[in-house]
Formats: sequence, structure tokens, C-alpha cells
Amino acid sequence: MRLSTISALVALGLFASASQAEEEQGFTMDGEFGFIVTSGNTETTSANGALNAKHELEMWSNEYTFKALYKKDEVDGVETTSADKKFASAQANYKLDNPDHRLFGFASYENDRFGAFDYQATIAAGWNQKVWKDTTSSFEYSIGPGYTFADRFEVDENDNIITVEENSAILRGAFNYAYTISETAKFTQTFSTEIGSDNTKSRAESAVSAKIAGGLSLKVALKFDHNSDVADGRENLDTETSVSVVYTFF
Repeated sequence: MRLSTISALVALGLFASASQAEEEQGFTMDGEFGFIVTSGNTETTSANGALNAKHELEMWSNEYTFKALYKKDEVDGVETTSADKKFASAQANYKLDNPDHRLFGFASYENDRFGAFDYQATIAAGWNQKVWKDTTSSFEYSIGPGYTFADRFEVDENDNIITVEENSAILRGAFNYAYTISETAKFTQTFSTEIGSDNTKSRAESAVSAKIAGGLSLKVALKFDHNSDVADGRENLDTETSVSVVYTFF
């Protein structure tokens, strides 16, 4: 399942790009990286990174995302890993006669060693609309049915940690909002939710970025990951506050 999901992510983007490669209008990509090292009673190393890309074609608008988080602690000479999360997604939007009205296909995969789930994967399709885009702000949303695949951590009667398969049909909704504060500063808000019979998974990020020089920016973000159904002893809500440097490659 995991290999096929990753393959679907790649195929989703390659199919859309190949079908309109000769009519390419633009490709943009940025990367962000944050790194924190502390010393003293507790030594901590924390790193987070992301790659975000958009590909605009005459008939397609494609988006790709990869994010990773890693954290290691050392207390009294003993090293422990306390965070290890990876997330990847791709969405292909097929433009109709009105290019702001689209049909979308979406796929995502997340692996979190210390979360409520060993892995979660989603495929979905439906309606996407760019509601508005002007000189100061933009808003678009997606909504449609899909299917989720997951292995949830559980504790058995012998206090052993096991995984339980949790697959179900879902309804997925998402929106992206951006607001230009000034010539050098921007606010962005993203939100997605996947409503299923076994679990409802929601994800949100609020961020402010400020341009430093050229393609270099500083970004401060607050992220929320919420699952409605988790095992005893696991938290429903994961939060992450990050400060990172963003570089726009092109």
C-alpha cells in the first residue's frame, strides 16, 4: 500500500505535466529549512524542512508538497529521537472552460513514528475553484469524496504496541488563503479536513513570511494536526511552531 501510494503521487503529477508539457506557462518552487540546537542539562537537535512547487499549464494547475520534521534529545549522555515525521502530497487541477473552475485529483502520504498513526494515506477527487485572486489576496477551495488508508497505533491486553488497519471512505475539503500585508510581507492560511466513519483528520497552518533579500524570506508558522480517533495515551492534537528560512528557487 505504501509503495503504491507514493507511486500514485508521482504519477498524478507526471500525467498532468506530460499531457500539457508543450504549453507550459510556468514552474515555481521554494524550499524552507529550520534548525535549532540547544545545550546544557538537555541537548536538543531539531530540524524541519519543506519543498513546495507549483506548475501552471494551459489546462492544468499542479501542486506538490514535501515536509519533514526531526528532533533528537540527549539527557545524561542518552540520545533519544522524539520526532520523526514525513509528509508528501500532490494535487492536479484540470481547468474547465472557466479556468477558475477545475476538477481535481489528490493524493497524500504521511509517516509519523511518534504520532497516533504509523502512516496515513489519502486519495480524493472532486471540485476545485479559485474564488478570487487580486493584487492583495486570493482564496481557493477543493471538495470531493475519497478514500483513506491508515495503520493506527493501539495497545493490546499485554501492553504491547500494535497497529490496527483503519481504511474508510471520506469526504475531503480544503482551502488556501493568502493576503499581501506589504511589499515584503505576506500572510497565508491553509486548512484541510478528511471526514470518515472511523476518524476525522484535520490539518491547518497559519504563517507570516517576510522577504529579506532577493529570493530569501523568513517564515514564522503555527501548524495543527488533529485526529478525532486515537489510542489511549495518544494525543488528538499535535502542534508545531517553527521559524525557518525560505528560498525561492524560481
